[in-house]
Amino acid sequence: METTSRTWKIELHTLASSTLTDQQFLTGQRDGRPVTLSGALRLPPGMAKVPAVVLMHGSGGVSGVVDEWARWLTDRGIASLMLDCFTGRGLDTTFANQEQLGRLAMIIDAYRAFDMLATHPRIDSSHIALMGFSRGGQAALYSAVQRFRDMHGPKLGDFAGYVSFYPACHSRYRGDERLVDRPIQVLHGTADDLNPIGPCRDFVSRARQAGATIELHEFPGARHVFDWPLLAQPVVLQGVRSNSGAMLVEGDDGALYLEGTTLAAADAIDRFTLNPTLGHDPEALAGAQRIVDAFIRQVLHA
Repeated sequence: METTSRTWKIELHTLASSTLTDQQFLTGQRDGRPVTLSGALRLPPGMAKVPAVVLMHGSGGVSGVVDEWARWLTDRGIASLMLDCFTGRGLDTTFANQEQLGRLAMIIDAYRAFDMLATHPRIDSSHIALMGFSRGGQAALYSAVQRFRDMHGPKLGDFAGYVSFYPACHSRYRGDERLVDRPIQVLHGTADDLNPIGPCRDFVSRARQAGATIELHEFPGARHVFDWPLLAQPVVLQGVRSNSGAMLVEGDDGALYLEGTTLAAADAIDRFTLNPTLGHDPEALAGAQRIVDAFIRQVLHA
């Protein structure tokens, strides 16, 4: 009998992480509030070791688009850990209030997920990549910052590469242009009005000048979450603030401030615009699949 997916087994795992505020994270503190997270590990057929990808969701929590990428990866012989960073923290979504969880907290989760996978008998620990979407894309991108890896990173190895879908790049951290020596792919739509592409162009440019192996792939006219066919009809996020209209910068105290001012990030919320739109773009999805396929062949040898 033919099957539509090459998923051999799905394992449900828990992992210990911690919740840090952005300021705690940036000042190198490690005594955050303990939290137990969960994740679904999809494994391809066989008993041999396989490469793996940690998948990080966006502000809506684990959604169908992440699950579709998990299946897509497994069909190519790659294990995927679909990590849930919200439920264990009592969160459902952060769309209405991003202050519920620090922007950098999910980086800790990614590092801890690496260490968990590195001990799994089916996983090739030298070929684990990180891939994220929106808020999770931001976590995937900034997980590659050398300073952050040095402060909080995995204990059992390093990610082989990073893929970041439509991340928010509106925060500038000290030394964030110095990235780990691994390939990094950023995929973004030019019509994204939740996480505008402009600040990501600047980030990638600064990182490339500093010697990073990073590429930005732009999809003309594509909106936020362009890779989810379920959004064939665009959806307006009424009352949700986008990450456009303001830049935040890290101060010497590890706090984030509105660029050029002493206004704290939490007090600058009204500087960001309202009512962004999500929408699928078939051509952008096809292009993204080609890029990710080439990436996993190069980085994961799959």
